[in-house]
Amino acid sequence: MACASSPSARPEGALRERFWERYSLEELSDAEWEALCDGCGQCCLLKLHDDETQELAVLNLACRLLDIDSCQCGDYANRFDYVPDCTQLTPALVKEFTWLPASCAYRRVAEGRKLAGWHPLLSNDAERVHRKGVSVRSFAISQDEVPERRWESHIIAVLPM
Repeated sequence: MACASSPSARPEGALRERFWERYSLEELSDAEWEALCDGCGQCCLLKLHDDETQELAVLNLACRLLDIDSCQCGDYANRFDYVPDCTQLTPALVKEFTWLPASCAYRRVAEGRKLAGWHPLLSNDAERVHRKGVSVRSFAISQDEVPERRWESHIIAVLPM
């Protein structure tokens, strides 16, 4: 018999009440993990790592699969087929990815902080992240619109690694 809190004991895709406050990232079901995403698209911005300075430059260029208007991946299920170097965020990697913005729900939960009030799980409004200016909708450009030789001119932040 399965425990009531185990993913197998719940209908596929069912979310436990306020799961982000009650469970660690490692304890989340796949559906809960995906629901935690705030839809900002910031993790889909391209980054350049400088091996000499150990800095990470964040660009305003979005992965070619990102639908900039919705800030959702255009082919999430098959993204690794089209973008082999797409970085998969996992509970184990959240703390290593210091480039995640402070607003990121995964980072906030990993750090023991509450979700932002605009988060869709609290506001029931997926557009609020955009209205609050947290998403990349207002400034990102598809990487396909800029030749790679010009990417350095699209740096918007430099972070220590």
